[in-house]
Amino acid sequence: MKRLGERIKRKREASHLQLNDLAKKVGISSSALSQIENAKASPSIVTLKSIADNLHTTVGELIGENEAVTNNPLVKFDQKHFVEKNESGASLYLLSNHGNSKQMDAFLIEFQPGSNSKNIMKTHPGQEFCFVLKGELEIQFDERKYTLKEKDSFYFNSNRVHAAYNNSDMTTEIVWVITPPDG
Repeated sequence: MKRLGERIKRKREASHLQLNDLAKKVGISSSALSQIENAKASPSIVTLKSIADNLHTTVGELIGENEAVTNNPLVKFDQKHFVEKNESGASLYLLSNHGNSKQMDAFLIEFQPGSNSKNIMKTHPGQEFCFVLKGELEIQFDERKYTLKEKDSFYFNSNRVHAAYNNSDMTTEIVWVITPPDG
């Protein structure tokens, strides 16, 4: 409960709201809000929702559901999370911790020779960024084809038709960043 009060106070101060101003908006007394912020009282779920709404955040954010990403920002390469492997032999690894507050996802994709991005890279609202760590990759974007070599990058809107192919005889590795995160 102490952490909840601290988060509410921190959000309120970051929003440049006085305690009595937020209390009025929420419909509770300044004393009641002070007790919540100082962990001397617990808000009802209705009050907590109103506080979150007036601070332009979520109840989840106030109760700390997203602190795993904030408190654990480091993922060592050997601790990357395997996500999936498609039929053609491309493997997808998540390069960050899980969390609902993320605004992007970062992945490593390993393309075996002859593999492609089918069922991995999909058309969706948002944007994508690819950076070739090793090897060579062909990206088909709308009607055009682009060949990316080591250290080349590609940035595009994800709502356009796109696919990636490893037509070389060696494994290709790319860092792939997408927004919004894949839900």
